[in-house]
Amino acid sequence: MDLPIPPVEVEPRLEDIRFLEDRLYDDSVERTGLSDGQWLSIFVRDDAGVIAAGLHGWTWGGGGRVQTLWVRSDLRRHGYGTRLLAAAEQEARARGCDRLLLDTFSFQAPLFYQKHGYQIVGVDDHMLIEH
Repeated sequence: MDLPIPPVEVEPRLEDIRFLEDRLYDDSVERTGLSDGQWLSIFVRDDAGVIAAGLHGWTWGGGGRVQTLWVRSDLRRHGYGTRLLAAAEQEARARGCDRLLLDTFSFQAPLFYQKHGYQIVGVDDHMLIEH
């Protein structure tokens, strides 16, 4: 079977992205036998239930990844990022993880992560850092 490569989708459906993530996870489980993967998500909601800050990532096979950490601008510098990161680290440890990876652009928050014990392990157009 020779399937054509279609054009790039700039607004993919979330369920299509999830499909790819699930297939990659299934393949990783098949190859390693490790099936302990879980999402790692924490959401701070305001009184209206709207997300005001949050962290999203995953844990698997003794490691974890923080994919997104965001705090609404009016809540920055009030400790939300620190508390979200600490909660994610605690949960990752409880799941048997000994490391968390994340990446950040130089204009985002590399100093924030370094202040919390993360070390730069690679630099490209963005930074890959771990704790």
